[in-house]
Amino acid sequence: MGNNRPLLLRMLLLLVALGAAGPLGATANRTWRPFNRSCFPEGFVFGAGSAAYQIEGAALEDGKGPSFWDNYVRKYPERIVDGSTGDVAVDFYHRYKEDIMLMKKIGLDSFRFSISWSRILPKGKLSGGVNPLGVQFYNNLIDHLISNGLKPFVTLLHFDHPQALEDEYGGFASPEIVKDFVDYADLCFGTFGDRVKHWVTMNEPNGWSMGIANGFSTPANQAYVSAHHFLLSHAAAVKLYREKYQASQKGEIGITLVTFWYVPKYDTAEDRMAASRAHEFIFGWFFDPIIYGEYPKSMRSLVGTRLPKFTKEESKMLKGSIDFLGANYYTSNYAENAPSSNTSNLFSDARINLTTEKNGVPIGTPTEVSWLFIYPKGLKDLMLYIKKKYNNPPIYITENGVAEANNASLTVKEALKDSTRIRYLDGHLKSLLKAIQEGVNIKGYYMWSFSDDFEWTSGYTLRFGFTYIDYKDNLRRYLKCSAYWFKKFLLN
Repeated sequence: MGNNRPLLLRMLLLLVALGAAGPLGATANRTWRPFNRSCFPEGFVFGAGSAAYQIEGAALEDGKGPSFWDNYVRKYPERIVDGSTGDVAVDFYHRYKEDIMLMKKIGLDSFRFSISWSRILPKGKLSGGVNPLGVQFYNNLIDHLISNGLKPFVTLLHFDHPQALEDEYGGFASPEIVKDFVDYADLCFGTFGDRVKHWVTMNEPNGWSMGIANGFSTPANQAYVSAHHFLLSHAAAVKLYREKYQASQKGEIGITLVTFWYVPKYDTAEDRMAASRAHEFIFGWFFDPIIYGEYPKSMRSLVGTRLPKFTKEESKMLKGSIDFLGANYYTSNYAENAPSSNTSNLFSDARINLTTEKNGVPIGTPTEVSWLFIYPKGLKDLMLYIKKKYNNPPIYITENGVAEANNASLTVKEALKDSTRIRYLDGHLKSLLKAIQEGVNIKGYYMWSFSDDFEWTSGYTLRFGFTYIDYKDNLRRYLKCSAYWFKKFLLN
């Protein structure tokens, strides 16, 4: 037997490779195919994302004006878990060339980033002057991305509108924001649109509005009004782009919304209706007006006169005001029917309770982020829901990812072993592929995020990135194991 052992070993490995689980004749015709980018449609875009305040730093350098977040972290330091700010963040402003080399090393097709409104318009308005150094930074960034084979995918507003407009009239609490946002968008389209072919007007305005509803910004009762102004600002910017720029620049424009999949907590008619209302109050709140020109019927019924109304002209401008939807998906929740109450906020208006567990069992695999449970099936179910309810619009997954806690006791080498992220990405990409195979019109996928960064109220306590940032050693960059996994996935 000794002389035959190498031959037997090779035969065994061959059977394993063929996926043999029974008689050879039953499996000989099976085609084994590895899971990589070749499984996805030709032209499908793979990238990673970021946001200006979370990575750029240089918060008050080179003529930049203060943004809402520059002010917020100073006004409410107790609301940031580690009391930190984005003043330096990961210093992308000075180190973007280094980071682009890492993107190229991974093999990304595209990089999603946002423009800091107050970096190019320090006062928020054209009348306050354009900052040439801010414009030059984004010109350099775009040019360097393109010269290295990466497509820029640009968001105009990612939570950081100018503080000057907040001080003057309350930001998105006022209808005055619409004109100023359109002027800002006009400047960006005219300056960068010859090279930028994918624009997102704003990131997660529904999530931002939910934050307002929960008292994140003041006044708290402005949630529905602010959301209304977000929508009108988006639609007006899209109208401008289509009328003035799209024909010559040949680009596309859309909006990015935060999404969840809502599972009825119990198999009852009440909880199924609760799950439906959850989708309508959180996603349909914005997407119904964008597709159909009106708020969801359940919102109009339950919110009543507190929900603003669109004029006929506004409804017409909103309807169809995307070339694509950007969807940010991280996790799913259970939705349970709740009785009406005397309180007045988004969830009580919707008469829903949202939970992450049922009978003590979590909806998915727990992570080091308290609200984030790994539930890839929710991504497929969400995509099929959007296909059915909203006429199958083109979709880019603009954020999808998971974080580790920033554990100071780990060495850098230990911290680079992010097996949870690899499992998360593998599961969600496979779920996304199933949705595509069932006819959903998905065009691309952006992992969140390219690098560790300032994670809003979590500060630097969470690490969402492909790239590890050593906050103790001059912000040195190291690619994590997930980045090399993704590189292998992209290289087939």
